[in-house]
Amino acid sequence: MAETENKAADGKYLKVFQKGFNYSQDGMGNRLILHLQGCNMKCPWCSNPEGMPSEGVLMTEKEWLDESCCPKNAVHEGELDRTVCESCGGRECIRGRRQKGIRLSYQIYSVEELAEECIRSKPMFFGGGGVTLTGGEIGMQFEAVKELLQKLGEAGIHRAIESNGSHPRMEELIDLVDQWIMDVKHYDDEIHKQWTGISNRHTIENLEKVSVRHQDVLIRIPLIPGFNDAPKDAEGFAELFREKIKGPHTKVEFLIYHEFGKGKWEQCGKQYRMPPGRIAPGRAEYFEKILTGKGITCVRT
Repeated sequence: MAETENKAADGKYLKVFQKGFNYSQDGMGNRLILHLQGCNMKCPWCSNPEGMPSEGVLMTEKEWLDESCCPKNAVHEGELDRTVCESCGGRECIRGRRQKGIRLSYQIYSVEELAEECIRSKPMFFGGGGVTLTGGEIGMQFEAVKELLQKLGEAGIHRAIESNGSHPRMEELIDLVDQWIMDVKHYDDEIHKQWTGISNRHTIENLEKVSVRHQDVLIRIPLIPGFNDAPKDAEGFAELFREKIKGPHTKVEFLIYHEFGKGKWEQCGKQYRMPPGRIAPGRAEYFEKILTGKGITCVRT
């Protein structure tokens, strides 16, 4: 395990917690989506909580979780005692054992391996498709991401990224990306810190830089109950984008909150802390109307 961690740390390897194809959800056309491990935000609504910790997390499958899954006797009555895991350095449950009850959230691939897989997948990139790097947060593995994007470009593959835009060197990727998707959670820095754990300063700075230089930018805003879905928040986002969007090729999309990832929190041994709630009917349309009135282009993908 230590050997693979060292590989991931040297910049030539990437931790990937999920990969697969989808059509026109994370970039145009049919795409191979690579979800990269690690995120610097701790959003309580996250639908991929297994992608948060850079070191990964042990995930459990209740249907297959029994005492035989752990040689350290950490499984009792279908539950994993994670206090035992914390003092276990070897992770024998996932090394050299064939079982389905416990798995590590990610796998490690070399940049070269992933580039070759993407090249082999080129016949699947119909409708203007290609490869999308998302997360977690891609900035957490910045050097390897930059190298992979370079290789994909050399192979003539359309490249998209989905990022929270918080990495201070994000603009280095502008010429390596064909379609840029940036998540903007909130316009207010203090509220952003309270809910996500970090400032939105770098995100806003990078938004301005990217909107000036890039020809295809999509800003995504997840509408979250009690966080950013009030009518005043529509005005807040409109004022932010009216000031910071500098180029004509930037569009905004609103995403409706859902609980699709709730079960994953339990698999990761974590409590889903979002209170019950939903976005009011017509609220996304209201936000679109406010932004459109300020001259900001809104889309639905």
